Amino acid sequence: MSSGSFSRVGVVGLGTMGAGIAEVLARGGLDVVGVEVDAEALERGRGHLERSTGRAVERGRLTGEARDAILGRTTLTTEFADLGGCDLVIEAVPERLDLKRRVFATLDGVCREDAVLATNTSSLSVTDIAVTTRRPSKIVGVHFFNPAPVMRLVEVIGTVLTEPDAVARVAALVEDLGKTPVTVGDRAGFVANRLLFGYLNQAAGMLESGHATRDDIDTAMKGGAGLPMGPFTLMDLIGLDTCLEVLEAVYAESRDRRHAPSPVLRELVAAGLLGRKTGQGFYTYGGTASGNEGAAGDAADGPPPVVGVAGTGPYATAVARTCGAAGAEVRRVAADDEAALSGCDLVIEAAGTDAERAPALAALAKAAPPDAVLATTAVTVPVIGLAVASGRPADVVGLRFPEADGTLVEIAATVASAPGSPTARPPSRNGSG
Repeated sequence: MSSGSFSRVGVVGLGTMGAGIAEVLARGGLDVVGVEVDAEALERGRGHLERSTGRAVERGRLTGEARDAILGRTTLTTEFADLGGCDLVIEAVPERLDLKRRVFATLDGVCREDAVLATNTSSLSVTDIAVTTRRPSKIVGVHFFNPAPVMRLVEVIGTVLTEPDAVARVAALVEDLGKTPVTVGDRAGFVANRLLFGYLNQAAGMLESGHATRDDIDTAMKGGAGLPMGPFTLMDLIGLDTCLEVLEAVYAESRDRRHAPSPVLRELVAAGLLGRKTGQGFYTYGGTASGNEGAAGDAADGPPPVVGVAGTGPYATAVARTCGAAGAEVRRVAADDEAALSGCDLVIEAAGTDAERAPALAALAKAAPPDAVLATTAVTVPVIGLAVASGRPADVVGLRFPEADGTLVEIAATVASAPGSPTARPPSRNGSG
């Protein structure tokens, strides 16, 4: 069936993905209505569209006249009611089921009864979205890949409720746009992402286990498998938060350990290190990571380290005693006592309960010297969460004394720890950490 049955198409959500889909549709000669939640978001979407088509002109892939025609066929608005005349509406909002359901509830009320509604989800259940509408037979998944103007593959997803004609019409449209459609069932991750993210997650696990370095894994997959980029470069490009969302969605359905998100991926996302879009992920972009660049010097080469211990219970007392026995100058400090904390090289949070740790570490982060290393003795609370909450994540490490009076100390650096922080640790009685 020809895509001529769709002449006016709406796109809800004009982030990088949605704006790219709108561009593809307008390049195909269709009238496009792009909708965003407010004027500020709408201007960002306009910027995405204008920059993308502008780059295409600069690279000789589009003429100036063609660009003007594309922009002229695209109407941008903050009013959902403007979608009333569309034959097809594609939702491209962030990958959250509650948000997508709200969008589809609104579309249900403003779109024609015969209009087909599509979701560009990359991992969520299309059926879960469809059943919240009054037209589940006309709900289709249409998964474009990023960047939409460049990537040829589009997955078209039908559910057990979808009319075959709706799937066929959308697949025909995709083909007429110069893309390659594949029609798949409604399974988390569909085809491409279900295979791809198992591989990406395994690469993260190999890195975490010390199987090989980040650079060597990337090089091996480029040189040995003929891929254009390695898994860590690709994950940074996709966005580590998106990678985590896809893996969680697939794992929730499959319970296959290949899709159980790697702890290092969760840690990077918790730290806000999401890849290219934040400037740092598995790689650092546009400069080196902030923080100390070298290992801390040997304490024996200078005066003994000054260690502040914040906490009043028996555990804090035992930690202070252990640090003192190792030769450190120990101060018992309050979390907000700037005078006592002045001059401390290391400040250890040894609060009595997990509920007290985050506020105690945040107070220490404000009062401690800017060059001090901050340590939390948390055992059941993730160190990365406390580090981010402190406001000084680069300075925070985990420091666990399995036996407060013993010789063993476990040091937990996070993905946000500055390179020097893990080495700035109190020596144990036998000099080992």
